[in-house]
Amino acid sequence: MNSNNFYERVYDIVRQIPEGRVTSYGAIARALGAGGSSRMVGYALQVCGGAYPPVPAHRVVNRVGLLTGKRAFGSPTMMAQLLENEGVSVTDDQVVDFDRLFWDPGGVLGG
Repeated sequence: MNSNNFYERVYDIVRQIPEGRVTSYGAIARALGAGGSSRMVGYALQVCGGAYPPVPAHRVVNRVGLLTGKRAFGSPTMMAQLLENEGVSVTDDQVVDFDRLFWDPGGVLGG
């Protein structure tokens, strides 16, 4: 699989995450039919800074709601700040009420 194409497919999904909601690297990988590729989703999001339209990578967390990608935001608190600006509570680098805020990208690509 062409990694650039995979990255663009990741970006397409992430752009659809509603404001104030979060999803996981693994959920995105499964939606792409690449269930074992959650790490590749993370790699794609680490380099999405110049993508247009912008990619709201701060809405992607690990499978239990931890902000494991926060280092990619230049400041240890920026990812949490961006989420909190959208009404998502974060405590100790974890999304509060993760299960309620989780957005499942399963059907966004048409199945």
